[in-house]
Amino acid sequence: MRYIVLGAGAVGGTIGWGLARAGFEVALVARGAHLEAIRAGGLTIRRPAGDTVLEVPTVGSPAELDVRSDDVVIVATKSQDVAGALGGLFPVAPPTVTVACATNGVDAERQALRRFEHVVAVSTIVSATHLEPGVIRSFGTPELGILDLGPYPTSRGDLWERCLAISGDFTLAGFRSLADEDVMRLKYRKLVHNVRNAVGALVGPEAADGELAVQAQEEALAVLASAGIDVASSEEDAARRRGLRSETTATLVRGGSSTWQSLARGTGSVEADYLNGEIALLARQVGVAAPVNTVLQREVQRLAARGGRPGSVSLQDLERAVAEARAGR
Repeated sequence: MRYIVLGAGAVGGTIGWGLARAGFEVALVARGAHLEAIRAGGLTIRRPAGDTVLEVPTVGSPAELDVRSDDVVIVATKSQDVAGALGGLFPVAPPTVTVACATNGVDAERQALRRFEHVVAVSTIVSATHLEPGVIRSFGTPELGILDLGPYPTSRGDLWERCLAISGDFTLAGFRSLADEDVMRLKYRKLVHNVRNAVGALVGPEAADGELAVQAQEEALAVLASAGIDVASSEEDAARRRGLRSETTATLVRGGSSTWQSLARGTGSVEADYLNGEIALLARQVGVAAPVNTVLQREVQRLAARGGRPGSVSLQDLERAVAEARAGR
């Protein structure tokens, strides 16, 4: 089967490179300057061991590909770009194509299921950055990352067999991968991890481990519990990640989260509506408060809209805004 990667950025580019290097048929879908750079000189994967240039078919739209029924389309865009990516895929793809959502948040699967029957959720832990056209910096070692996956929303015989096959291919491609019928528990744990991204993007990467980030995560867990959503434990998550690390060098520096990268590239949009905003949505649905995540969502979207740089908001101003939200002001 062929793998079509929708979104050849940090995560998608790393997945595509790993699969192509392992001998699988791969096609990439990219856009803008990144597409032009790949077409002109290939996709450069920069790792501590050295650079590799991947020459692989790359197009600007799924309409340029003859999408086949046995293809696996890996959606690896930012969460805010999923709707557009799926909108471009839907008119040109057979209804039986497999759509695997290797995205942050938990909304891509719901969007995919509106259009396609065979949807796979992928819990994605990949240490990589995309800050310049045609170049992906990948840091994961000894594996490239973790790609656990399972059928969405429930397991069916044919789709489960496809998940097992994809997991095996991901393993051959250099990733740690398991097929898991309850994979959404892992994606919700990743969501809890990702709500801190806004703090690091607003204040600086070091703040993503600070007290405000912890408060955002604790609030997210409380809201998910109120909504009756099962979340993998922190112990389970730590055990799954054990031994996986990010390797950097003096000239190969990781930078910040996906949200930080969006601000650094000046894209004008960030994933906060599908990370902190997912918690705000659930809180409103079940009638509880989520002031920390609500403020983080608003402030990072404001920064993106005005073209602000990552790390340009003071922690004191952010804490003051959260205090005012808690007080109902």
